[in-house]
Amino acid sequence: MSEWIAVILLGIVEGITEFLPVSSTGHLLLTEILFQDWLPEFSDTFIIVIQSGAALAVLPLFPQRLVQVYHFWQDPTARDYVFKLAVAFLITCLGGYLLEKSDFTLPDTIPPVAISLLIGGVLFLVVERIVKSYPDSVDVTWTIAIMVGLGQLVAALFPGASRSGTTIILALLLGLNRSSATEFSFLVGVPTILAASGYKILQALGEQPDQAIEENWSMTLLGFAVSALVSFIVVKWLLGYVRTHTFHVFGWYRIVIGIVLLAALVA
Repeated sequence: MSEWIAVILLGIVEGITEFLPVSSTGHLLLTEILFQDWLPEFSDTFIIVIQSGAALAVLPLFPQRLVQVYHFWQDPTARDYVFKLAVAFLITCLGGYLLEKSDFTLPDTIPPVAISLLIGGVLFLVVERIVKSYPDSVDVTWTIAIMVGLGQLVAALFPGASRSGTTIILALLLGLNRSSATEFSFLVGVPTILAASGYKILQALGEQPDQAIEENWSMTLLGFAVSALVSFIVVKWLLGYVRTHTFHVFGWYRIVIGIVLLAALVA
């Protein structure tokens, strides 16, 4: 497979899955495993950069929130929302730092990804059934902010769990409606992804400075652009979709993919 085709493929996979509740880490891992005989080996820097592209691309989709953030000292409601975003982000940062210090590494095999996809899919179906009778709330409470921060750590521990999937499930269970849960999850996710990416890049430069020089930056920037474009389109669609639909389709998708992967292991 030509390198530029592989770059576009991974950029598309990352762009589609970074914010959909289906796990980008799991899908990138599965793509690399399924196409291991055709995909060239990509550096950690490449993966980090295309994840950053997907994260940055969603910011223009929240113009009102960005204006609120800019003027948050002047508006008590905006200030409250920004502080809750900050708390969720800081909880994730602290937990991520502790995981880093404990030398935690994500497993890179199919079974944990398949199991996490399957469990997450079942949870989406169960949670949708539970929240059917909940009132339509748009109020992000401090409990929701804290649990979203912790939810991102759960996703960091289990490949396939999905950062957005885990945090949306928790927010729904705590009473937030689908649109507000999705928005808060995404807005917390952007600085989380960028901070983690920046940290990993600085770490890589400190440990292997020659890697940055040897990196094929033209291909890396192509992956960044593809991931950003696809992410923008997918998130724009999802924000409209959740206004009138449940997350059932994502639950069933995760279940089907999880079962297929587990069946393939024993076949």
